Amino acid sequence: MKVIRVKDQIEGGLAAFELLKEELKAGAKVLGLATGSTPIEFYKQVVASDLDFSDLVSVNLDEYVGLGSESDQSYIYFMNEHLFDKKPFKVSYLPNGLAEDLDAEVERYNALLAEHPVDFQILGIGRNGHIGFNEPGSPFDGLTRVVDLTPSTIEANSRFFEKEEDVPTQAISMGIASIMASKTLVLMAYGEEKADAVYGMVNGPVTEDVPASVLQDHPNVYVIVDEAAGQKL
Repeated sequence: MKVIRVKDQIEGGLAAFELLKEELKAGAKVLGLATGSTPIEFYKQVVASDLDFSDLVSVNLDEYVGLGSESDQSYIYFMNEHLFDKKPFKVSYLPNGLAEDLDAEVERYNALLAEHPVDFQILGIGRNGHIGFNEPGSPFDGLTRVVDLTPSTIEANSRFFEKEEDVPTQAISMGIASIMASKTLVLMAYGEEKADAVYGMVNGPVTEDVPASVLQDHPNVYVIVDEAAGQKL
């Protein structure tokens, strides 16, 4: 695990972008993508570049159950706004939050991941150490599944919704084993509220109580942190 310290989120986005360019030169064809405020500066760097993604495949970590592209809080809406509408891929896959049969959707997504192994995966980290929507207690051998969001995650996400009761309580998320199958992982974390989670991920014991701690067992992980998020390292 290599820790890269940066001044701020803008510098962090540039650092992640440089790592992406290296992986693309090495032949990466499948990019694993994340949503939320953490990767926005990274996506800005990608959009401003002359990179051509028309021959690449993308897969996303997760999607809220009950939200689709018409909702401005869905992850497909986020990806279209920040990346896909400006840098289209050959094909982009996200879980379908409006699927009538969630079990079938989980099977579909696991099959897609098996068909398109991720070369370069972008990650954020929750205040409780979650990656994707793999909350504390999630099994390390888990694949894509429907997850119930914890109260702390719902509260953290409520800032994006008019009312907390509007926040979805479930999501379809790649599991920890799915994430760990990626060849290269790049996790970004910014802000003091992430400091404890970052410390547990990097220096704590590998435990399902801190899901991101499993990244210690991955052979090729980059952790990009600003001063506040990395203050306890």
